[in-house]
Amino acid sequence: MRRLVVTALLAVLSSFAMYAQKLSVATNLIDYACLGTFNAEVSYTMSQHWSLTAGIKYNPFTFHKGDADRQFQNRQQSYALGVRYWPWHSLSGWWVSGRVRYQEYNMGGLVSRETEEGDKVGLGLSAGYTYMISRHFNVDFGVGCWGGRAWYRRFSCPVCGLTVKDGKKWFLFPDDFMISFAYVF
Repeated sequence: MRRLVVTALLAVLSSFAMYAQKLSVATNLIDYACLGTFNAEVSYTMSQHWSLTAGIKYNPFTFHKGDADRQFQNRQQSYALGVRYWPWHSLSGWWVSGRVRYQEYNMGGLVSRETEEGDKVGLGLSAGYTYMISRHFNVDFGVGCWGGRAWYRRFSCPVCGLTVKDGKKWFLFPDDFMISFAYVF
């Protein structure tokens, strides 16, 4: 009788889909090429086709072109929360995602001497492909865009602090170019 109960219990349990790999941690190499922006993203698999993602980007660096008056930067701290839809299976294959994002930024000095700082809030869409290298390592390729509202202040140069303009504006631009390496737990 005991064998029959154990066999029936195992048969019932094995009929449900079992997902051993539910969590991954990734970092985007292209963000590091963007003036050294540190980044990380955590994904949690909620079902075969859906995962929840949370990401952070941080860049504290200011660079100087010879003297202190000619500096440039892409300083930021950015936080995102979103979902990914996987048509085939989570953490592998094609995906599309949506997210909500907040960014505090200070950038400028690279193309012109003007610098802009402020806050951005918006929504983003991305799509890509995840290639499974091994059981625990993946490579993500993707591209996305985000748009929303920005509250900003623009300065005539990175150091002088003379305000040229301030206000609110709508924005929409490409974002999230990614070649990410992920570790899957």
